[in-house]
Amino acid sequence: MIRKVVSAAAIAAALLSLSTAAYAQCGGASWYGPGFNGKKAASGETFNENAMTAAHRSLPFGTKLRVTDQRTGRQIQVTINDRGPFIGGRIIDLSKAAAGQLGFRNRGVTSVCIEQI
Repeated sequence: MIRKVVSAAAIAAALLSLSTAAYAQCGGASWYGPGFNGKKAASGETFNENAMTAAHRSLPFGTKLRVTDQRTGRQIQVTINDRGPFIGGRIIDLSKAAAGQLGFRNRGVTSVCIEQI
């Protein structure tokens, strides 16, 4: 009986640790804004290039991410509200404001790591 309870507790703990595991990914980042500002994002929200938002291919809308620029070490927090990017090698599209905070707006692309917070 005790062995069954201990086994059940171990299985439950393992499942909980898997379900709360943080998401992390590294790759290219780009930014967007002009031409999309004021239009509907995939989430149904109105896209605001001056908000700290981002597009990701699969993360749920509303997911909060910490984005770290691998070149500079700068970090920002964004909320997923759109889908993209649709260019190979890129993992996230940031709003104009988010790109400005990371300091890569003039370059257009950078290398980042993202993690769910």
